Amino acid sequence: MAGIDLRAVDHVLRTTRSVRQRLDLDRCVERDLIEACIEIATQAPTGANREAWRFLVLDAPEQKRAIALLYRRAFDGYARLRAEPPAARYRHLADHLHEFPVIILPCIEGRPDPESVAQQVALYGSVLPAAWSLMLALRARGLGATWTTLHLAHEREAARALGIPEGVTQTVLLPVAYTRDASLRPADRRPAREVTYWNRWGALRG
Repeated sequence: MAGIDLRAVDHVLRTTRSVRQRLDLDRCVERDLIEACIEIATQAPTGANREAWRFLVLDAPEQKRAIALLYRRAFDGYARLRAEPPAARYRHLADHLHEFPVIILPCIEGRPDPESVAQQVALYGSVLPAAWSLMLALRARGLGATWTTLHLAHEREAARALGIPEGVTQTVLLPVAYTRDASLRPADRRPAREVTYWNRWGALRG
């Protein structure tokens, strides 16, 4: 397609990873840059074109500490349930979350209906594409982020700490910082032919 550098686009899509280490936690992330990335993210699809997404950006120490405390509590509970200790990089994020220059919490107005799968998919499908587009936009500008949801084990407490209204649903948490000597490469994934069915579940391409 004329005017689009497919190699650059594909590189960003293939190498956007959750980055927990090799980050410059001392370097400020400019508010204008975050808002520019959110401007791009809100081009994502959203149900009925409602634009019910809201992006809560934390860059004040008090709010970052509050969410980091809840995250560590959730992480410790998760670690106790595992047969083996979580990898060091996961613990590193939990221990240093409050040091990230920016933490972004994409939310959506409304609550999922526990009785309706269709409504749940519609709700989350109207905000998570924007959250992923945001992560891609950050990556293209030299910023690393991590896609994590552990804080939702304490969603109500997080809502109280951050002033989130009752009728709003929190989604992923994106700790953000400039990368530093991070080597981001494509993940080791199964080939498309092994995970793609044609016309009927389980029918692989011949």
